[in-house]
Amino acid sequence: MARKAIAPIAAGLALVGAVLTVPTASAAQALAAPDISVANVQAHLNQFQTIANNNGGNRAHGRPGYKASVDWVKSKLDAAGWTTSVKTFTSSGATGYNLIADWPGGDANNVVMAGAHLDSVSAGPGINDNGSGSAGLLEVALAVSRAQLKPTKHLRFGWWGAEELGLVGSTNYVNTLASTEKSKIKAYLNFDMTGSPNPAYFVYAASGQPTGSAALQQALEEHFTRIGVPTETTSVGGRSDHAAFARAGIPIGGLFSGAEGTKTAAQARKWGGTANAAFDPCYHRSCDRTTNINATALDRHSDAIAYAIWKVAGAPAR
Repeated sequence: MARKAIAPIAAGLALVGAVLTVPTASAAQALAAPDISVANVQAHLNQFQTIANNNGGNRAHGRPGYKASVDWVKSKLDAAGWTTSVKTFTSSGATGYNLIADWPGGDANNVVMAGAHLDSVSAGPGINDNGSGSAGLLEVALAVSRAQLKPTKHLRFGWWGAEELGLVGSTNYVNTLASTEKSKIKAYLNFDMTGSPNPAYFVYAASGQPTGSAALQQALEEHFTRIGVPTETTSVGGRSDHAAFARAGIPIGGLFSGAEGTKTAAQARKWGGTANAAFDPCYHRSCDRTTNINATALDRHSDAIAYAIWKVAGAPAR
């Protein structure tokens, strides 16, 4: 997650294209969303750690560890039947890469996107920030393949480059889309830090976001309600890759387990963990390694990713 916002997101943005529709709660109860294996997600994190270890200790933009991460995720998606493409851009004198994956089928004029940034800071391997969101999204993509899912809407996932330099990759992707292509994207879900060691369960607040974002907030909250885990809404401003989509008027939502902020006593009573301590004491540090992950938070968040995508994309009910 980028440390500071680069631009505020204006409230009341007009939705591009048709208003987002999401199945009702009663329909959602019949969803066949899978239980995502946290062991599989952790295996992906181990691979990111190995890539960092073999490439100077990080997976940062412009460094070999980042390109190796892109190549590895792409190979997993290609083998699972996703249609992938790598989009290049330039930032800080280096070539950057966004990895885009489309699942065949669904209404091409009604696209549901989900994304996570794949780069780390140069200080360390970036396993929570944002290996966690990237690995969870990858495992959900593989679950889509295993289910041979046939949603009514078209699914597209993105793994973004140079987020840590100011949301560069995702902004480039949105800004270079033709207006007709932007209008086809009816929702964007963002997953940036989902395994913090002293975790929170934050859902992006729909307030002030484009029309249709409330349905995404609700879809993300529903899974936690079903498993009895309370959530709080949060406004992450322009700190992550949802920002460019929101500026384009696309409904956004997301999950966040906390970064450098401090867990309050009330939050510790609600969620466990340590009060008056950072959600992630290794945020943007060299210690953001595989040891810097809360497996329970990673599991719950990864399941919530799957639940929301199954619901928002119009996956068939049981």
